[in-house]
Amino acid sequence: MALVCAITNEVPDQPVISPHSGAIFERRIIEKYIVENGCDPINGKELKVEELIEIKTPPIVRPKPPSATSIPATLKTMQDEWDSLMLHTFTQRQQLQTARQELSHALYQHDAACRVIARLNKEVTAAREALATLKPQAGINITAGVPQPSIGAEAAGIATQPVEQVGMSAETIQKLQEKATVLTQERKKRGRSVPEELIGQDTIRSFHTLASHPGLHSASVPGILSLDISVSDHNKIITGGNDKNAAVFNKDTEQVIAILKGHTKKVSRVIYHPEEDFVITASPDTTIRIWNVPTSQTTLLLRCHDQPVTGLSLHPTSDYVLSTSSDKHWAFSDIRTGRLLTKVMDTSEVGLTTAQFHPDGLIFGTGTEDSQVKIWDLKEQSNVANFPGHTGPISAISFSENGYYLATSADDSCVKLWDLRKLKNFKTIQLEDGQEVKDLCFDQSGTYLAVAGTDIRIYLCKQWQELKVFQDHTAMATGVRFGKHAQYLASTSMDRTLKLYGFE
Repeated sequence: MALVCAITNEVPDQPVISPHSGAIFERRIIEKYIVENGCDPINGKELKVEELIEIKTPPIVRPKPPSATSIPATLKTMQDEWDSLMLHTFTQRQQLQTARQELSHALYQHDAACRVIARLNKEVTAAREALATLKPQAGINITAGVPQPSIGAEAAGIATQPVEQVGMSAETIQKLQEKATVLTQERKKRGRSVPEELIGQDTIRSFHTLASHPGLHSASVPGILSLDISVSDHNKIITGGNDKNAAVFNKDTEQVIAILKGHTKKVSRVIYHPEEDFVITASPDTTIRIWNVPTSQTTLLLRCHDQPVTGLSLHPTSDYVLSTSSDKHWAFSDIRTGRLLTKVMDTSEVGLTTAQFHPDGLIFGTGTEDSQVKIWDLKEQSNVANFPGHTGPISAISFSENGYYLATSADDSCVKLWDLRKLKNFKTIQLEDGQEVKDLCFDQSGTYLAVAGTDIRIYLCKQWQELKVFQDHTAMATGVRFGKHAQYLASTSMDRTLKLYGFE
């Protein structure tokens, strides 16, 4: 248009604005388009010639450029514009071809993804049908003293584990009573003398770090949260980690025997069975698992709670487990059959934080989120005593082997000792301000008390004298246990290490 005007010395058509799109057009061109299509070329809305808005501009007569004063110069100008138009068209075609290739590739990927999704849906449907046809056989088959997983036990435990209470039968209560009678008599005999193999307090003072093992759990999710030592084989140690796994470790060979994978959240509590080679673990994923150590497989899964499991304790008969939870209940379950025998809500209706059986097994203690320590009668399933005095949630409780003392801790930088005969606090070990306590443990003779938290401390019972302090962990210590006859001490920490203390 500009070229024609330059040749003819004419002023171009008056520009106009479309009221629908706001675009500017030359009147002659837009009127021709409206006559043919009847709409705005930009947005396609209906448009009439009368609706066009004229732009008032002063007339401008472009002077003839010197190069356009002859026909050859005019032809050269037209040739240049043609060349530019052809180059632009070539670029547009290249971009169109690239867009077509990208679209083809995207469509191929979409088709492949649809096929994969269809195949996975088919496999999931087949797996559900296969699971529905399994006959549940929840339980542990004991063969030669080792728990063996029954066929489909894992699937049956997850899918059909009963949560209804079956009640405390007379046979079960009699079994508990008979075991308590035997244990009471044995404890009284042991109480008259200290075991000859027990390590003396002077030797305890000479304890130092023998080994540190950082490779039991994942480094990406650091932290070991729980610890227990096998009574039948004191070389075996079980740890529960922040990485959702439990690890069985042999301290003599310094080898990991088994990695137990199955929990969907961290493993907060662990117990090594005192007679057989299996362990019990608990997690905030609301489940309790029983594992066969040689096979590293879950043989039974208990769903006793609706919220995170916070406490775990094995009954002295080794056939039942006590569990506590944030759901304000404690539960008593049979680990041989997987049956939930009883489940009781805390009388004050607060979340429970920890649990521990008395050495005789007829009573047990629980800690609560509102700083209470409660004693329960297992047979009557009733709260028989309360020990107030702490501030903050109870973090740990431990009964002494003599059956008379109970050690408790909370978020108040102290350890309280309670006399179960007089039901009162007879000693408070006050720690430094800011000192935390995460775990407590008496040795098997009731002579020493270990405290784990900001550091590791060993106290001599009765005198409650501090014998040794270990500050080797670089983060909070979460678990502590004595080896046989206190010949060594094990501790775990959020620094991802298992440390062993003793003497050469």
